[in-house]
Amino acid sequence: MPWKEPGKGEKDPWSSGGQQPPDLEEVFRNVNDRLKSIFGGGGGRRSDSDGGRGGGSILSVVAVALLLWGGYDAVHIIDEAEQGVVLRFGAYSRTLDPGINLTLPRPFETVFKVNVSSVRSLEDRGHMLTEDENLVEINYKIQFRVASSQDFLFKVRSPESTVRDAAESALRESVGTNRLDAIHEGTQRETVRLEAFRVLQETLDRYQAGVLVTQFNFTDVNVPAQVREAYSDVIRAREDRERFIEEARVHANSVVPEARGAAARVVQEAEGYKEATVALARGEAQRFSLLLEEYRKAPEITRKRLYLQTMESVFGRSRKVLLDADSSGNILYLPLDQLIGGAGSGRVMIPSTGSPDGGVGVDSPSPSRDARREGRQ
Repeated sequence: MPWKEPGKGEKDPWSSGGQQPPDLEEVFRNVNDRLKSIFGGGGGRRSDSDGGRGGGSILSVVAVALLLWGGYDAVHIIDEAEQGVVLRFGAYSRTLDPGINLTLPRPFETVFKVNVSSVRSLEDRGHMLTEDENLVEINYKIQFRVASSQDFLFKVRSPESTVRDAAESALRESVGTNRLDAIHEGTQRETVRLEAFRVLQETLDRYQAGVLVTQFNFTDVNVPAQVREAYSDVIRAREDRERFIEEARVHANSVVPEARGAAARVVQEAEGYKEATVALARGEAQRFSLLLEEYRKAPEITRKRLYLQTMESVFGRSRKVLLDADSSGNILYLPLDQLIGGAGSGRVMIPSTGSPDGGVGVDSPSPSRDARREGRQ
């Protein structure tokens, strides 16, 4: 049997061997007495010497625990992207740089770690009133980071809410100075964005929020859904107006040059007519002067020549042909009036020989005769 091993004697495992297990009530009573002796309570059932030893051991344990806790709470490791803000009895004391830093344990000093390198973002939208009293719906996104950890923790109660409210206020101020068409169609959208960006940063600096805004962008700019259809009609009407204006401009560009060309042509024709008339008048005056000189030299000859020229001009325009009917002999009639004026059917009337009484006979027309006719012989 195992309990009968050599050198151990005979021992029955089921027998207590004269030793009784400790009483639980006695154990609790001893612990209670030691606590009372530590905190100044009355004496217990144990002797003073035993109570002193128990109290000293507990004090040493508590002291070691406090020392370990103080050492652990006094050492702080700050990451590269963080800053540590130290409060001494609740008031700001200093800012810790990245690395291993030592402080007094709590409750003497408290450390708050703030991430100053990460970029924070928030999105929001709002309905703003434009300069021409129209509503516009703008969705915007803001990105920012912590510029001052002390201001970020203690100057404002809720930095993100402050950024959101300041952004909406700055955007309302910028939108209120521009028309809806310029903001919605994009001609002034970038100006509105930059102006709101500037006003937002100035407001946060004035609040000492410890925030640096890095981006302020518009994700969507549109009119509210309740008036979107009406605004679409306005846009279509404006496009029609622009189209009509462009068509009118094209028509004007085609008609005005033609009118100017016609006017220039009329002016040039008038100038040419004036020059021709003046030149003709000067030529007639010069001819008259030369004729006057010739008339002074030979009046009779000049007068007769002028008479003959005048009669030639008058009879040359006449369609009548005069013949000397009193003369005798054969007369061939050439229809000069028809050849000159082109009247009738072009039939040539050839008269016969003159009658004894001096009349003029007319033969039937003959288109086969020679067109040339002899005059009076």
